Amino acid sequence: MMSSYSSSHPASSSYSSSKELSENEEPETRNWLDLPRDVTASILLKLGAVEILTSAQCVCTSWRSICKDPVIWRSIDMQNRGDLHIMPDDLEILCRRAVDRSCGQLVDINVEYFGTDDLLKYITDSTSHLRRLRLVYCDDISDEGLCEVAGKLPLLEELDISIGNISKDSLEVIGRNCPHIRSLKFNMEVFRRPHIELDDEAFAIAKTMPELRHLQLFGNKLTNVGLLAILDGCPRLESLDLRQCFNINMEGALGKRCAEQLKDLRRPNDPTDDYPFDATIPDGGSFDEDYPLGISDTDFLSDDDYEYDFYAFSDGSDISDDVGYYFDPDTY
Repeated sequence: MMSSYSSSHPASSSYSSSKELSENEEPETRNWLDLPRDVTASILLKLGAVEILTSAQCVCTSWRSICKDPVIWRSIDMQNRGDLHIMPDDLEILCRRAVDRSCGQLVDINVEYFGTDDLLKYITDSTSHLRRLRLVYCDDISDEGLCEVAGKLPLLEELDISIGNISKDSLEVIGRNCPHIRSLKFNMEVFRRPHIELDDEAFAIAKTMPELRHLQLFGNKLTNVGLLAILDGCPRLESLDLRQCFNINMEGALGKRCAEQLKDLRRPNDPTDDYPFDATIPDGGSFDEDYPLGISDTDFLSDDDYEYDFYAFSDGSDISDDVGYYFDPDTY
């Protein structure tokens, strides 16, 4: 009785037909080309500059058009830690193409690991709106090169010149020419030897960057004297990262002042888990008791020894001439 009712009832028959139809239907497909232009642009912005120039713009005419829009190139991230398998010279060519596409609207650029004096000059000649500049591990950017372009960075707010060949001379010139600097990262590779105390960079920062809010000096050789100068010269400082600055003694009045003046303080022996580069101190071993401030044992290497030590990428990567693919700059 129940079976007869189910097979003959109009509602049941309609339900079965609908179910059979839906099971036979192919799943609806979406055409990415139908997306609004601004939505596609937002998606493409999630890619790095290298991916856009070498891949995304080659997908179709529509995407290539969007990839030429200057809005896409207001921020250029050319981060390279050896995983792109592109030669540094080719990266520079790509970077220049990206800068050209910004049409003077560039405000943020990262040329990590491959920046040069010539490239820096090209960038600063192409825009007067730069607010964020990252030049990490750029051994081919010199004091002379950075000082030459400092006057072209009047709006600069954030600068990262970590682990390179930049000295206190560049810091002073940048401070005098870039009055809006709010964030500075001037980190160093940490060595156990030799024991050096150096406050020149701290003095340069204190003297020329009174508007600083955020300062990272990972591995710096400054002492308590330099730290006091920064606290006096940068009264608006909110965060200070002094990890692996082993010449600093945070005990007593200095530690108390830092705690009172700063909202965020990273002390010399604080964990380095979130530091983006290798924070391992070469030449392992425990700190000597002769250095109560936590300074590592003294080294007596000559200056000549530095020419050969610790100049590999700190994250263990390298850009070898044997790694890469054929790159035709005219394609891009």
